[in-house]
Amino acid sequence: MKIGFIGLGIMGAPMAQHLVDAGYSLHFSTLGNVPASLTDAGAKACSTPAEVAQHADTIFIMVPDTPDVEKVLFGENGCALTSLKGKTIVDMSSISPIETKVFAEKVLALGGDYLDAPVSGGEIGARQATLTIMVGGKDSVFAKIKPLFELLGKNITLVGEYGAGQTCKVANQIIVALTIEAVSEALLFASRAGADPARVRQALMGGFASSRILEVHGERMINRTFEPGFKIALHQKDLNLALQSAKALSISLPNTATCQELFNVCAANGGSQLDHSSLVRSLELMSGHSIG
Repeated sequence: MKIGFIGLGIMGAPMAQHLVDAGYSLHFSTLGNVPASLTDAGAKACSTPAEVAQHADTIFIMVPDTPDVEKVLFGENGCALTSLKGKTIVDMSSISPIETKVFAEKVLALGGDYLDAPVSGGEIGARQATLTIMVGGKDSVFAKIKPLFELLGKNITLVGEYGAGQTCKVANQIIVALTIEAVSEALLFASRAGADPARVRQALMGGFASSRILEVHGERMINRTFEPGFKIALHQKDLNLALQSAKALSISLPNTATCQELFNVCAANGGSQLDHSSLVRSLELMSGHSIG
């Protein structure tokens, strides 16, 4: 199987590396820097997504937003300039579930297969190949691509038809945002009340309040290590998808909206490129107290 990979950002670069390390032939295209480890291992650089598609049977996409995926697939130099007959598009970006269904239909009409397969686990998960992968698409296509997914993650689930993976990812991002906010409030409260937030976190890790976010992002909040990880700007994008979809579905997501406003406060104060754990800074600004 010849593999293409489009988008070598914080997440994409280590994911592509795992595929190369497993012995697969890989052609790639990216707008950013190219890790030397990829080219040293034999991965071939391409100037456009169309060129990647010429060389690959399975094309992974890992770019920031819905318009980026549309451009990669159907833009001026997009994959669709090449015949997609018999090829599989695997979009691992986090984008609109509604637009994902449109993209899938277009690829199918061109003779290709499509999976939407967004991930959770951040940079650490990408580097350690422990990502959670949420997949939408056909059973047969999922079965064909699953051995590749197993090189990238541990919890791999076919959720449903096209767009179901993206719907699951939006749900994931709602939970992550609300949990980051809850951990932020708890540690801020503890610190302002005079307790050592590091020891409070340690104590809570042994109880019912324990979570991966308390473990990893709670430590980030205390140590002020806000290098991304997962940028606030990207989480804002994901919550926009949640709130837009909620409006279309006529449901209310009040706490999701609150978290988005807190992310907006961080962005307004120069924090859009920091890790999403730095949401705590918005609460600190309003309280006039820092936990770190």
